[in-house]
Amino acid sequence: MKPMGTIPAHFAADDAGRLIIGSEDVETLAACAGNTPLFVYDFALIKARIARFRAAFPDSLALHYAIKANPMPALLTAIAPLVDGLDVASSGEMALALTSGGRHISFAGPGKRDRELEAAIVAGVTLNLESEGEAHRALTIADRLGTAPKLAVRVNPDFDLRGSGMRMGGGAKPFGVDADRAAALVKSLIAAGADWRGFHIFAGSQALDAEAIATTQGQTLDLAASLADAIGAVPPLVNLGGGFGIPYFPKDIPVDLERVGEALAARLNGLPACLTMTRFAIELGRYLVGEAGVYLTRIIDRKISHGEVFLVTDGGLHHQLAASGNFGTVVRRNYPVAIASRFADAPEEVVSIVGCLCTPLDRLGDMVNIPRAEVGDLVAVFMAGAYGRSASPSGFLGHPEPPELLVNA
Repeated sequence: MKPMGTIPAHFAADDAGRLIIGSEDVETLAACAGNTPLFVYDFALIKARIARFRAAFPDSLALHYAIKANPMPALLTAIAPLVDGLDVASSGEMALALTSGGRHISFAGPGKRDRELEAAIVAGVTLNLESEGEAHRALTIADRLGTAPKLAVRVNPDFDLRGSGMRMGGGAKPFGVDADRAAALVKSLIAAGADWRGFHIFAGSQALDAEAIATTQGQTLDLAASLADAIGAVPPLVNLGGGFGIPYFPKDIPVDLERVGEALAARLNGLPACLTMTRFAIELGRYLVGEAGVYLTRIIDRKISHGEVFLVTDGGLHHQLAASGNFGTVVRRNYPVAIASRFADAPEEVVSIVGCLCTPLDRLGDMVNIPRAEVGDLVAVFMAGAYGRSASPSGFLGHPEPPELLVNA
C-alpha cells in the first residue's frame, strides 16, 4: 500500500454514500455532462478562496488570476469580476480574457510572435517583455501602428523561491530579462515613448512554506526598489508573482496564507520612497482553483494480474497528466482519490487505478487503499481544478475531450 494525498475537507457524501460536489451527487453530474470522464469545478470554493485571500492581505494589494491554471470560459467569466486582473500566456488565452470582462490583462511568456505582440498592443493589453529582442519587436510594431504600447519588463531575479515545485528565477532562465540588464532596458523603453507599466518578478511556483514565500516577496520588493533607483522612475505596478501551492501529496501542509499576508503587509508599510507610489499585485492560479476541481472517471473493468487488483477507468493521463505523475514530478506520488460512488464506505482493499491508454504511465492511483469498487462505479481524482484538461495531452490516442461543468457559479 502507498499513501495518497488528503481529500479536501469540504467534500462530503449524501445519504446514499455518494460524493457530492456543490449540491449535486456525482451520478447526477455525470448524467448532466452526458458522458464520463468529466471535470467538475465548484465555484463556491473558488469564491471562498478569493475571500480568504482578500481578508489576509492589504486592501491595496491587487489579485490577478493566472489563466493558465484553468482557462475554462465559464470559469473565467465568473472569476473576472472577483479579481483585479487576468494574466495570460498566449494569444488564445488573451482572446478568452478579452471576452470575459477582465479589467486588467497582462501577457507574459517567452516566444511571443509578432502577430501576438500586435494583437496585444491593439487591444491595450500590457506586454510583460521577456527579452531585449522582444522589446525591440514590440516597439517596432507600435511605431508602425502609431501608438504607445503598454510594456512591462519581466525580470529574472538572482534568487528563486526556496522549496518551490518549479523554479522560475535564479541563474540562466528562458523567462525574463536578467536583473542586471533590466534597468537599462526600461530606460530605453521610456526613451522610445512607450507606456512603461512596471515589473513582473516571478521566482517560483507550488510553494507551501509561508516563510519561504515571505522571504522571496521581501527580496522581490528589494529588487524592485533597486531597479527603480537605477532607472530614476517609479514603477507604476510591480507584480510580485505568486507561487502559493496546494497540498497534493502525503505530508503536504497547506500554506499559511495569513502568515504570508501579515509579512507582506509589514513590508508594504515600510516601503522606500521610490516605491511609495507603486501599486502591487499577486498573481495566483492553482491556489485559487486547484482544490475546487474533481475529475470523475468510471470503472469499466476490474482485473487481477499476479494477485494485484487493477481498476481500469475510461479516463487517464490524457486528461490528468499531473495526477499520473508525468507533469514534472521526479518521484511519482498519489493525488487524493476516492470511489465517488461509495464515498462514505471504509477502505477495504489495495488496488491500482489505471486509465484506458496503452502505456504503463497511465496510472491515477498506485496501490491505494480504498473501498471495494466494481465496474460502473465512479472514481474521483481531487485537486483537479488546475493544470488538468488544458495541461494534458488530450489528443493522445484520439479519445474524446472530457466535458467540464461549473457548479455554484
